[in-house]
Amino acid sequence: MSDHITDLGQLAGQYPYTRGIYPDMYRGRLWTMRQYAGFGTAEESNRRYRYLLSQGITGLSVAFDLPTQMGLDSDHTLAAGEVGRVGVAICTLDDMSRLFDAIHLGEITTSMTINSTAAILLSFYVLVARSQGANLRQLSGTIQNDILKEYIARGTYIYPVRPAMRIITDLFAWAAQELPEWNTISISGYHIREAGSTAAQEVAFTMANAIAYVEAALGAGLQVDEFAPRISFFFNAHNNFLEEIAKYRAARRLYATIMRERFSARNPRSLMMRFHVQTAGSTLTAQQPDVNVVRVSMQALAAVLGGAQSLHTNAKDEALSLPTEESARLALRTQQIIAHESGVTHTADPVGGSYAIEKLTAEIEREARWYIDHIDALGGTLAAIESNYIQNEIQNAAYAFQQAVENGQAVVVGVNRFKQAESETPAPFRLDPELEQQQIARLREVRASRSRAVFDERLRALEQAARSSDNLMPYILSCAEAHATVGEISDRLRAVFGEYRET
Repeated sequence: MSDHITDLGQLAGQYPYTRGIYPDMYRGRLWTMRQYAGFGTAEESNRRYRYLLSQGITGLSVAFDLPTQMGLDSDHTLAAGEVGRVGVAICTLDDMSRLFDAIHLGEITTSMTINSTAAILLSFYVLVARSQGANLRQLSGTIQNDILKEYIARGTYIYPVRPAMRIITDLFAWAAQELPEWNTISISGYHIREAGSTAAQEVAFTMANAIAYVEAALGAGLQVDEFAPRISFFFNAHNNFLEEIAKYRAARRLYATIMRERFSARNPRSLMMRFHVQTAGSTLTAQQPDVNVVRVSMQALAAVLGGAQSLHTNAKDEALSLPTEESARLALRTQQIIAHESGVTHTADPVGGSYAIEKLTAEIEREARWYIDHIDALGGTLAAIESNYIQNEIQNAAYAFQQAVENGQAVVVGVNRFKQAESETPAPFRLDPELEQQQIARLREVRASRSRAVFDERLRALEQAARSSDNLMPYILSCAEAHATVGEISDRLRAVFGEYRET
């Protein structure tokens, strides 16, 4: 055992950052405590954000509804019944202004889980921050902007893969000049794991996506140390406690070596894998929902022991509905107890040197490297996505796990073991059905009030830019300023790029 501890080598804050990216870790600064939230209209979500801020969250995390994610306005025929359901409906700059009413964006860090329409929503956010007087060069937050995992695991894509990658690298280049403190991408393993991958696959496919983004940015003429310091990651916290801790350590070490050895990054910040964690929604059960509190607590502790920079804890009732205020508060209290009562923040790397942790870390890294080498042999991540290789690997893992649950090899408490006659479940959160009509009415008011000439001219300019090699961000920002909607901007880009159809 003593030899194994000696082999651990570097301390936290030293390459390859296995033990953490900062020397003091949480002794110097706690992780950012977020509670992912958004529903109905901007006003409804604003009330929830202000409530959560009053309860002690230290960063906002915005969920958008499916129409917004897919580039559809709230009055589109395909949006009917989905407006505000799984997130907040944002169609216009006016919506974004109301979403952050009385919340000073220059004083808070905001994470926005949005991908296909990330450039549009970031433009709205920047314009609101500017109207509040915020210094854009100090504006802090994260836009997920990770389109590859949409083709792999989630499905909220719009354009074919390669033009979608162009929009992402345009955002990288623009933000490097205009928003130097903003995280321009959050490369997500979370949704890969939610789709059924193993822990090693989550690491492997997330790193493969990271490689593709870095290669695309280099191909667009950017220098690695210009954009890499603003890359961030987003991982799942699943149920296998020790494996999850090891997963974060393996990912951190793997990323550092890829960036230094494969891409010759030299800025230490380019090598540091900063990441957000959300506890695993797929592990929550509608049966005995109070038991989800225990699952979430264990998962959150694994994220903290793994060295996360930001954390969201799911509410116990999320297998039933959107969380109530009470359940969201309890989820936040889980983080606060870990931070202030558990004692685990007093040591930079509490699990360093554990034989089990170090063995699992090496195993996950080894398996992830095998996948990355195989993807390289297939022609890279884009080719692996287009051939459905990655999707098939995740589907096979998900099927194997479901078989294990059904035959009893994998125990899910309250589902296939330790079941009980169901007692009355807690009253779920109910979304007012009138909110959809209110949102549509607001959208039509904005359309009626804007300058048609300015609006038309700016959308034409965006379409021309899309047909050229110009950076699209200034044109998208200009359209947003003219009160063009998410759907209208997306449609102009659809006219040029087309839409992706899975084979």
